[in-house]
Amino acid sequence: MGRKKIIPCLDIRGERVVKGLNFEGIQDVSDPLELANYYNESGADELVFYDITASLEGRLMFMDLLKQVAKQVSIPLVVGGGISSLDDVKRVIDVGAHKVSINSASIKNPQILEDVAEHFGSTRLVLSVDVKRVDDRFRVFAKGGRENTGLDALEWVVQGEKLGAGELVINSIDTDGVRKGFDLEMLAAIANEVTIPIIASGGAGKMEDFLEVFKSPGVEGGLAASIFHNKEVEIGALKQYLIEQGINVSLGGKKR
Repeated sequence: MGRKKIIPCLDIRGERVVKGLNFEGIQDVSDPLELANYYNESGADELVFYDITASLEGRLMFMDLLKQVAKQVSIPLVVGGGISSLDDVKRVIDVGAHKVSINSASIKNPQILEDVAEHFGSTRLVLSVDVKRVDDRFRVFAKGGRENTGLDALEWVVQGEKLGAGELVINSIDTDGVRKGFDLEMLAAIANEVTIPIIASGGAGKMEDFLEVFKSPGVEGGLAASIFHNKEVEIGALKQYLIEQGINVSLGGKKR
C-alpha cells in the first residue's frame, strides 16, 4: 500500500476561508494565513488553496493572498481558481504553487490540460472534478457546482488522464459538508476507469471515514475542510490512528 496523504483545504472567498454544505450556504470560517500556518505545523502532507468564485467571476485568484500563504508554508501547495491559460499557471507556480488544480477551464477547453502537462509536467497538473448524481448517472458540474455540464464524469476523467493530468481531485457534491463519509461508490467507479492517483473530497466527519476511504483502490489522499478547521479532528491524532490501523502515512508531513 502506497503512502496516503492527509490534505486540508482552504476554500477562499473574499480573501477569507469559507465552508458550505453541498456547495451551498457558504459561511465565513477563518483567516487563511492563520489556518495555513496551523496546517503547516500540524503535519498536513499538502495544503489546497481554492479561490472558489474566481472561475464564476471570470478572474484569476487573489494573487497577493496566495503569495503570503506560499511564503509561510513549507508543505506542497496545490492552487486552483480561475486558472485558464499557461500564463496563469506560470504565475501561480512562480509565487510558490507546487501543483495547479484546473476545473472549469478544462471543461471549456480540454486542450489546456495537454498544454499544461507538456509545458510544466503531469506531476504539477491536478484535474479537479465536481461530481453529482443526476438520474443515477455521475455528472460533471462547473462554476463551483452551480452548472450541470451534462458531461459523464467517468468519461471525463478518462479523457483528463489521456490529456496529461497527473492526479484527480474528486469532489462529491452529494456528500460535501454532510460529514457521513466519503462517496465510496463514486470513488470506486472512477478508480475503475483511471490509473492516476485519486484525492477524495467531500463527506469526512470522523477519523474512521479516512480509514474507509484509504481502503478504496486508487485513493491516495483524503481532503477535508471543516473538521480540520474546527479542530474536531487533529491531523497528528488522525495520522496516529491510521498508523495503528495499518495505513501507511507520514507523521511528519511531506516537505517541499
